[in-house]
Amino acid sequence: MSLLEQLVKKGLLDKERVASLEYEIKTSGKSEEEVALEKRIVTEGFLFGLKSQNLKIPLRSVLPEEVPLKILEMIPEESAKYYKMIPLARKDKVLEMGMVYPEDLKAREALKFLAQQGKFGYKIFLITPTTFNNLIKQYRTFRKEVKKALIELEEELKIEKAPKKVPMEKAEFERIAEEAPVIRVVAVILRYAVDGGASDIHIEPIRKELKIRFRIDGILHSSLLLPLKIHPAVVARVKILSNLKIDETRIPQDGRFSAKIGRSSIDFRVSTFPTTLGEKVVLRILDPTKGLKSFEELGLEERNFKVVKEATKKAYGLILATGPTGCGKTTTLYAILNLLNKEGVNIMTLEDPVEYYIEGVNQSQVRPEIGYSFAKGLRHMIRQDPDIIMVGEIRDEETAALATHAALTGHIVLSTLHTTNALGVIPRLIDLGVAPFLFPTSLSVVLAQRLARTLCPYCKKKIKPSSKVKEMIFKEINSLSPKVKEGVKIPKPLKIYQAVGCKRCRFEGYSGRIAVFEVLEMTLQLSEIVLKEPSESKIREEAQRQGMITMKQDGILKVLDGVTSVEEVLRVAEEK
Repeated sequence: MSLLEQLVKKGLLDKERVASLEYEIKTSGKSEEEVALEKRIVTEGFLFGLKSQNLKIPLRSVLPEEVPLKILEMIPEESAKYYKMIPLARKDKVLEMGMVYPEDLKAREALKFLAQQGKFGYKIFLITPTTFNNLIKQYRTFRKEVKKALIELEEELKIEKAPKKVPMEKAEFERIAEEAPVIRVVAVILRYAVDGGASDIHIEPIRKELKIRFRIDGILHSSLLLPLKIHPAVVARVKILSNLKIDETRIPQDGRFSAKIGRSSIDFRVSTFPTTLGEKVVLRILDPTKGLKSFEELGLEERNFKVVKEATKKAYGLILATGPTGCGKTTTLYAILNLLNKEGVNIMTLEDPVEYYIEGVNQSQVRPEIGYSFAKGLRHMIRQDPDIIMVGEIRDEETAALATHAALTGHIVLSTLHTTNALGVIPRLIDLGVAPFLFPTSLSVVLAQRLARTLCPYCKKKIKPSSKVKEMIFKEINSLSPKVKEGVKIPKPLKIYQAVGCKRCRFEGYSGRIAVFEVLEMTLQLSEIVLKEPSESKIREEAQRQGMITMKQDGILKVLDGVTSVEEVLRVAEEK
């Protein structure tokens, strides 16, 4: 019985969908596991647990730092990549081998041949694709790969020695940028940024060197210093990839390109900026496997989850996400879109730019330089018979009026706004010309958010909080509404976790991020306040009455759950 058939038998997959999945497997050459995981039918752990039972091969989970390089070198990297098999440990003369596809007879034959050549025995274990991908990275090191490519690139550049004051011709830029060494330098930088979980890459010239920095979990880290003389070649290579003007260095440019990193297709959004020392380049990494989350993965507390879920069930209304740049607003809206994305609805988006492509959603990018603005796009979008609309941002009076009108005329409208908290959204929309009497029927819910780093699960340490921290925690918990407070479990004695740092989290003490939210619901009482006195202080009173959890309180609840630290909550959610 195939894996897909077993998933049908367990009620995890519809029979009707199996035919289309089998067709995709046949035409794409992908395995059942790959397709099931790409479509998010089941989790990787569940799928490979099932496969382990079927094959009667134990499933192993191994961390990269647990496998020494001398063990990895017993199987050539090329063979490991091709057959998806990798050494895990050696006990006496028996090599423990991890295989993603132990049922593959060719992989088994290759392993048998390598064992005869290396004169070792072997024992097979099943491993997940994630475990394999994490281990395969251990074959190489960032600085070692870059150094090798740099030596070759510097040899190429020696030929180009022209006087410094003579500007390089466009054709010369292109030739150097297409040389194999610079291609490898840029490819290695991209791959290590993606593998390291970075959200952005900064390529910036400083006085004597070229600095490469990765933004990981919201914090910039210096990753590499390169010779300054390769700066033009690296920038030119990025410009070629993103179809920008190579010889234009006086003004900023924006572009985009896709690259295959491992088995994933990753999008990179490129921005160049002229500085006194040369062009600075920033690449935003848009990895759909990490950037697109399900609604359940957002981290909404029970009350917030329920309020937002109810808003998505309404036939119309504005759902607004608010907060500063980089706080995860777009991720939240995409998660809501995925929840609403069904066969019977027409979903249209207007974005600047389109960050992730969602199957079944009509996505469009505004182009202000040719007059295609949010307002103009929204006017035309209404004529496309949409059910659900997402507008990237409400920036001006016209967009605010059109979005409100669309919500009033039977559409669910999702958008973002820049305010410091949920309470400031209504006054901000009034400033943009939206009449107060329109809010009760147009606005459904407002989500304000920030991103807090999550504690590394391997090294976080349980501690007794100081009296000051303890007092602050109890103050925030006691100010929660009685209904929310009922579900809060405070351990006795009170213990929380703090960041420590280990190899797995690069000695940061944190790994990954989670949103802290505050969710304001439009109620009858709030609509009366909006009509009479829509000040932030009056809206705050109603928010407290309806049991709104502030971002700081939401963060404290996550501290009590051991998800993040008090320091992180105060850093991102403390009211200024």
